[in-house]
Amino acid sequence: MIGIIAALDAELALLRGKLADENIRTLSGTNYYTGTLAGQGVVLAVCGVGKVNAALCAQTMCLLWQPTLIINTGVAGALAAGLHVGDVVIGTAAVQHDMDVTDIGVGDPPGLLLFGGERWVELPCDAFTTKRLTQIAEANGARVLPGVVATGDQFIHDSARKAWIVETFGAACCEMEGGAIAHVCAANAVPCAIVRAISDNADDGAAGDFLEFLPIAAQNGAGIVEEYLRSRGQT
Repeated sequence: MIGIIAALDAELALLRGKLADENIRTLSGTNYYTGTLAGQGVVLAVCGVGKVNAALCAQTMCLLWQPTLIINTGVAGALAAGLHVGDVVIGTAAVQHDMDVTDIGVGDPPGLLLFGGERWVELPCDAFTTKRLTQIAEANGARVLPGVVATGDQFIHDSARKAWIVETFGAACCEMEGGAIAHVCAANAVPCAIVRAISDNADDGAAGDFLEFLPIAAQNGAGIVEEYLRSRGQT
């Protein structure tokens, strides 16, 4: 069973529309759709926007469906130079840019997470899956950049904040769920992958661009996930 999580209906619509033998289970206000997609058993969910919603959803998947992999798909704001609307970032790792206790003065860096006796800034994405997703995206003509995904409970639309995230974390894109899903996956020893298509430039014009380009970007990301699922049945 593979888990697939998106924040918005538009980000999951393409995949859910192709789900066979669908069953629906509602838990804590979230619908979980199980069935077969591109020959693979899957559980799909629209978690809602933000880290808490994403974490609740991912933890529920881990406990009830024991997925062998969770993929987070959706859109993101571009941070890395040269990224344009419709391009795709495949996460090599995720950070939580709004986790910051540096003002306490204990020497911890921005983004540091403490759990299970571990200290994390970068939460790992599964290297094999990341490589395969990148290959599939490139084979389908997408402009792809493997890189760090920066997550926070903020819609980034400020050039100064964008520059700080890039300088601090070296991130390629920013969004609001992937780092929380990666956090839950790390805690549960479940491989994680993040596929994010660019909808805006995370700058002063981001809000308008996001609304305009969300449908196109969302389909770009979901299409790569679908092809990845299909490829698993061919190996």
